Amino acid sequence: MEDDEIKRIDLEIRRIDNEIRKLKNRKDELNERKEKIINDAVRQKSMELSKRDWNNSNFPWSKKLQAKLNDVLKIDKFREHQLAAINAVLSGEDTILVMPTGGGKSLCYQLPAITMKGLTIVVSPLIALIEDQIHGLKKVNVKAGMLTSNKNDLVKMAWDALDGKNDDVNLLYITPEFMKKSKRFMSKLQKSFNQKRVKLFAIDEVHCCSTWGHDFRPDYQFLGCLKAMFPGVPILGLTATATTKILDDVQKMLDIQSCLILRASFNRPNLMYEVRRKPSDKDNCLNMLVNLLKTRFSGKSGIIYTTTIKDAETLTASLRGHGLKLGCYHAMLEPDVRSKIYQRWITGEYQAVVATIAFGLGIDKPNVRFVIHHCMSKSMENYYQESGRAGRDGKKATCIVLFRLADVFKLSTMVIGDKVGLQNLYKTLEYCLDASTCRRSLIATHFNESWSKKDCNEMCDHCTKTKKTETTDITAYCQQIYQIIDKANETENNLTLLKLVDAWYNKGTTTHRVSSVPTPKFSRETAEAIIAYLLINGYLKEDFVFNAYANLSYLIRGPNSTLISDNTHKILFTHDEGLKL
Repeated sequence: MEDDEIKRIDLEIRRIDNEIRKLKNRKDELNERKEKIINDAVRQKSMELSKRDWNNSNFPWSKKLQAKLNDVLKIDKFREHQLAAINAVLSGEDTILVMPTGGGKSLCYQLPAITMKGLTIVVSPLIALIEDQIHGLKKVNVKAGMLTSNKNDLVKMAWDALDGKNDDVNLLYITPEFMKKSKRFMSKLQKSFNQKRVKLFAIDEVHCCSTWGHDFRPDYQFLGCLKAMFPGVPILGLTATATTKILDDVQKMLDIQSCLILRASFNRPNLMYEVRRKPSDKDNCLNMLVNLLKTRFSGKSGIIYTTTIKDAETLTASLRGHGLKLGCYHAMLEPDVRSKIYQRWITGEYQAVVATIAFGLGIDKPNVRFVIHHCMSKSMENYYQESGRAGRDGKKATCIVLFRLADVFKLSTMVIGDKVGLQNLYKTLEYCLDASTCRRSLIATHFNESWSKKDCNEMCDHCTKTKKTETTDITAYCQQIYQIIDKANETENNLTLLKLVDAWYNKGTTTHRVSSVPTPKFSRETAEAIIAYLLINGYLKEDFVFNAYANLSYLIRGPNSTLISDNTHKILFTHDEGLKL
């Protein structure tokens, strides 16, 4: 009797399980269909938006816009995509504008704020950048407020504007961090919205919203609430650097999937791109910089970027020791000291500023004739943005990277916590290591932009002169490196780049050497180039060890090491003919 009851229950359970599976399958089908309908609608709206002529001057506000542009901002005409972006947001459309550094992105929210009544909220990543913009607006008698935890006239002005007590101020700047933590601000913003006074949200450096971005800022993700809390208020996202993947991520996070996307060409035709081998000897490297500043860039203004504060201070002192007038700029300096250094550079008292990447966002100096990276950037996006601070006046300027493989391992320990940090760093390494491809072509490929060689117009080191290259099979060298690594593993030793190269040249610690590995006949520079190529192609891999004092990087076999066991597999390395492999 009990057995029959159990059988009936089991039968009922199986029947219910079958029904659950059917319902789950049906639910998945409906969700898939719903997502397709939504995606189709989003694509359709985006297509319709992109087909509209946003560049015309037949909108109700067009005459007023032009008058404010000329009379208030003292600008004769719009640059590429500026008018389109402004017309779109004034029409209530969410818009993302991708425009090179120095292309005039800030005008796209400043001019609407000056033209229309109501509040434009500008979310910006740095207080220093906000202060620069407000200072620039003050020069043309435009009032703007900023919201921070400080107490000053600009902050009071902003709170008064939010409360409706100051109609002269329509432009309010705020950092995402303050926006997220200030309940007072969000409450007053909600009240302003209910009074129909909030007209536009402008999100500067919008790529910071994306976890795939080169400069992800967690507090930017708070901005995902804007669409739900303030329906009908358009969002304008602005960035100089964003791949298609990052833009997709940004749109989803901000809930503006059907927005208009405007892309200006990344190409800055007046910038000359170069990569130079950075001498391993510090004195030789210093002499190279001194020679550049005293000859090629004599009397010209520029920026020299370093990785760390210590590097910036040390390099500044060394260059000053050769009679050069330079300032040192980094985030740990007192604000008044930074301001003095900036002003001395702006006025030409300093030929250049030696700085960390804390320097540069929003700088208003059009005649920067050179940007030198003393160490390569952490990503192509960073490099493009940093180098883009040169030549904003449209005249020829030069962007030089000093490349050395040891710097890569210095940077990799800084970015390892970022899920795409290492991938981004290796893309920059690939750019530096390339022996013949047009530099602009490499940048274009990274940013998914079509390119032809004539577009460079001989404005990169590879296109100015025909470089002779050759391709060498380096499989045997890879096998020799594996022998050294395997021996180190057997003896439980870790190999840094320096130790690996030393062992390859039968130098350094004797326990690391392998007697069957011949000493290379080429230079250590060539050896480093081979190791770099093996690293970015997966034959070698960085292994990170963390201790109480530092993050350390060691070299081990990479995921593609298994391919070497196939006797037919070849590793072909295209390199400068001068490397003499």
